[in-house]
Amino acid sequence: MTIDLQNTDPRVFYSYATSVIAPRPIAFASTIDKAGNVNLSPFSFFNLMGIDPPILVFSPNRRGRDSSQKNTTENLHEVPEVVINLVDYQMVEQMSLASCEFPKGVNEFQKSGFTEEKSLKIRPPRVKESPVQLECKVLEIKEYGTANLVICEVVMAHFAEHLLNSEGKIDQRKTDWVARMGGDWYARITTEVMFEVAKPNQKQGIGFDQMPDFVKYSEHLTGNELGKLANVERLPTLEEMKEHLEELIDFTEDTKFELVKTLLAQGYPFKAWTVLLN
Repeated sequence: MTIDLQNTDPRVFYSYATSVIAPRPIAFASTIDKAGNVNLSPFSFFNLMGIDPPILVFSPNRRGRDSSQKNTTENLHEVPEVVINLVDYQMVEQMSLASCEFPKGVNEFQKSGFTEEKSLKIRPPRVKESPVQLECKVLEIKEYGTANLVICEVVMAHFAEHLLNSEGKIDQRKTDWVARMGGDWYARITTEVMFEVAKPNQKQGIGFDQMPDFVKYSEHLTGNELGKLANVERLPTLEEMKEHLEELIDFTEDTKFELVKTLLAQGYPFKAWTVLLN
């Protein structure tokens, strides 16, 4: 299926886009207006965009029914400060409740049962239950059609102790983030669904273009396995291949590739090449 955006209602494309540009992190944004009224609302058009200075961008789009601005945007024009509270699984139902269209002036902290915690550098309160709270100053709000891109700088960051390892770094295995998908769907990022991918070789891998055709076009290897093979810095020498010659004497083509796949799964792409090229 192909969609021409010039001939498609934006809300139709929205349903597709939010289902495939996913999962998306959630910015649970707490703001205040000039009278001091607090607002708390989640937005999944959000991400980290810079590190020096640390820049976050999120987008509280205009309401679909009448194109009016949301309370969050109105508050930010009055008081350009926001706390981005990150959302884990333990708070997802309460977070969803806070997304209701309550009348302006209603405090969603009270409606959703969250606890206000005083920020250290800005006026809006933090969500005490959130494991990560980022106090931000708003640098700019850029409006494009119904989108409001809120560009903000993190000025104070708070991390729950239970997320940290012995070195004071975030241990991904201790996190329990949720992310937004399409419709009513969310994703829970647990250790069972996490996996590691080694960073590309800093000295540059050989790449697909330098792989022999019998490897590159092999029906035995997946794209991911070929990616691992293409990331080695160089191919093994004849001497290095000879070290594995004896163990390959009785191998058929199929069993040879089984060994290659096992070595790649174990994290030994260079050794896999010695098997492939023997």
